[in-house]
Parts: sequence; structure tokens; C-alpha cells
Amino acid sequence: MIPSAPPTPIGQPLAIDGGPPVVAGPLPSIRDASGRLIGAEEEALVREVIRSGTLAYIYGDKVRRFEAEFARLHGVRHAVAVSSGTAALHTAMIYLDPEPGDEVIVSPLTDMGSVIPILYQQAVPVFADVDPRTQNLDPRSVAALVSPRTRAIMVTHLYGNPADLDPLLAVARRHDLAVIEDCAQAHLARYRGRLVGTFGHLGCFSFQQSKHITTGDGGMVIAAEDGRHGRRLRECFDKGWPRDRPGRDHLFLAPNYHLTELQAAVGLAQLGKYPACLSGRQRAARQLDGLLADEPAVEPVAVQDGAEAVYFYYCFRLRAGALRVAPAQFVAALTAEGVRCEQGYPGPVPLYAYPVIRDRRTFGRSGWPFTSPPARRDWTYPPGTCPVAERLCQETVVLPWNERLEPAHVAAIAAAVRKVADAYRA
Repeated sequence: MIPSAPPTPIGQPLAIDGGPPVVAGPLPSIRDASGRLIGAEEEALVREVIRSGTLAYIYGDKVRRFEAEFARLHGVRHAVAVSSGTAALHTAMIYLDPEPGDEVIVSPLTDMGSVIPILYQQAVPVFADVDPRTQNLDPRSVAALVSPRTRAIMVTHLYGNPADLDPLLAVARRHDLAVIEDCAQAHLARYRGRLVGTFGHLGCFSFQQSKHITTGDGGMVIAAEDGRHGRRLRECFDKGWPRDRPGRDHLFLAPNYHLTELQAAVGLAQLGKYPACLSGRQRAARQLDGLLADEPAVEPVAVQDGAEAVYFYYCFRLRAGALRVAPAQFVAALTAEGVRCEQGYPGPVPLYAYPVIRDRRTFGRSGWPFTSPPARRDWTYPPGTCPVAERLCQETVVLPWNERLEPAHVAAIAAAVRKVADAYRA
């Protein structure tokens, strides 16, 4: 059943104040089948795995097929399937083999899963500020942070919107840095007509429940080459074990991040649903853009010039001075109207303000790897480290997005935003 939709009478009490909500019933959600394209195709392939009795990737063929089809889709030679998006990024970091205290430049507006792999490899995250329009890495900030210890740039394509890759890649080439593309939120997004994940040295993807296609959890690392850093990508998620040789041999320290045959079976079916997923999310986003175009209180996050966004989230900023309440109150009121939303991403503060980084809660009480040595200095991240990102975390409203939002759903979302903006207008 499609929820009730606009028009909403001007002056009607907000739901947070006891009035009726704009959205009377639940909107489609990525949390269940209402917002996901999951059905008979996945069931058939999972049943095939169950009947085979082979659930482990080591003995089956589904994981290898999933890897091969994903690599073919992106036009790359190598793809390895792993247990999560965080595992994909960690696999990439293991492949790069940094020295303790080496530095990786990363966005403060990303999931903690982008920074955990840096820390686990004993490297230091160096947070660059972001472009206020797109909320992706600002190439000028990145360039200013390069040091003799910088090993890589991790580029997150936030909200499904490609980062400005040309100047970022120019910085990397100038300083001989590796580039890891974090594509967890940007499946099949394009920059200058080319798929993200294929520009840098490594592209990393997540198949967690909310992503464009899902295996419940899981991830993938893709690359055009292998072996540059003295180790093969496939060994970096598999205990450093070269399984193409007889017997056991463990060449370097690496975890076990296997994907199962069951997950890969779901993934194989999901690959065919990319077109419907992307078109559904893009259509709904275009509709909401149009419905909010003349709303003075909100400014949708911009899509990078020359890019095609795929809308993991739909996000907008609240314009300074347009409302007489703080953003947190706007978010609370919009949620009460039946539209789930959050303030900021990854929350109302950037990553470096969370205890694991702020208080250096990593390896016991050591503060490692933020301490010198092995780092070139003691690393702390006080307020003001990335002022643009800090402001955006406060001003941005984040709407979960999915491929099954119909026009009536989007119209209801727009009506709820307008109702709350009207009630709180300065």
C-alpha cells in the first residue's frame, strides 16, 4: 500500500507536535523485501548450492563465477570476493604492504570501515577536507597533506556520487602514491563515462544489505594488475596461502576473509538486477530534485561535473539562516512525519571525533599507530581538523534510498520535507 501523499495543507501541525504524519504507512526499506529486488532467481541458485552440499568457496564454483562476472563487468583482469566491504579495503591495504607509521589520506566523511583497515595495517589515517558541494575529497586539501610517509590515497565515492578523480589521480602520480577507490556506495557509478573502481590501483566494493546489490554481507576487490607489491591479491584475504601450490604455505600475515558459496549464489543473481536497481534509484532522485527545486531551505548535495551518480543515499543540506531551529530538530520532525533520516554522515561529527580515533583506542593502551615512533609525529585530530566536513556533518540531512521508491512515495517524502520547512522557516 502506497502511503498518503501531498498536498499537505499549509499550517497543519507537525507530527512531532501531535499532528497527523504526512507518510501514513511505511516507505519501502532496504531492511526487507519492500525495498530490495530479491526473489526467485536468488532462491534457485541458493537451492542449487544447498543440494550440492558444497558451501565453502574452496571447493565450489559460485564464488569463482561471481568474481569472473564482476571482473568482466568492470573490464579488469582481477577480482577477489571477500566477506565484507571492510574486508575488501583491508585486503587492499594488505596488498599495498605499508610500513608501520606510513600514512593514508582518507575522507572524514565515510564509514569507519574505510579507516579500520588502515589502522589494522599499522598505518595512520590522515584526514583531508571535502568539497562543500559534493562532500567528496577536496583535491587541494589532499595535495597539501602529502608527506614523505604518505603511501596511498583512499578515495570514497560518497552517497553514490563519484569523487573528482582527475585531480586526485594527478596528485597520486606526482608523488607516486597508490590509489584505493572505496566504491561501497557507488556501484556502477561513472566518471567521465568510465566505471568507478577502475581508475585507481584497487577498487573495493561492499555487498552489505543496504548496497545496490546485496549478498547480506560481502565485498569485492578489483584490479587491473596483480603482484606489484610482492604479493598476490588473492593471498591477501586467504591467510597468505598460495593455494595453487601443493601443501600448505603461508607467505605473510593475512586474515581469512572468505565469501561463502551461498553468498556468491545470491550475488550471481543480483548482478542481473543492477540495471533495475540503478534506474529505480536515479528516477526517484530526479523526481525529488524536481519537487524540492524551489524549496529555499534545502540544497541537494551536488553531483560531480562529468559524473553519473547512483544514489546510495539522497542527501541535502539545510541552508544557513533559512530555518529557526537547529538541524537536529529538523531531522527529528521529519522522522516524525514518517520519513526516516539522519543528521550528517557518518553522523553529526566526522570520523576523527569518534572515540576509537579521538581517544586512540586501538591496541591496548599504546595509542599505536598514532604515536611516534613509528609515526613521524604524534597524531591527534582536534576540532577544526577538517572545518568543511565538520560543518557538513551538522547541516546535512541523509535519507535512506532504494530502488523500489515509487512516484507516490517520493511525492510524500517531498511533502514531508516542505511541511517541516514551512513550520520552521525563519
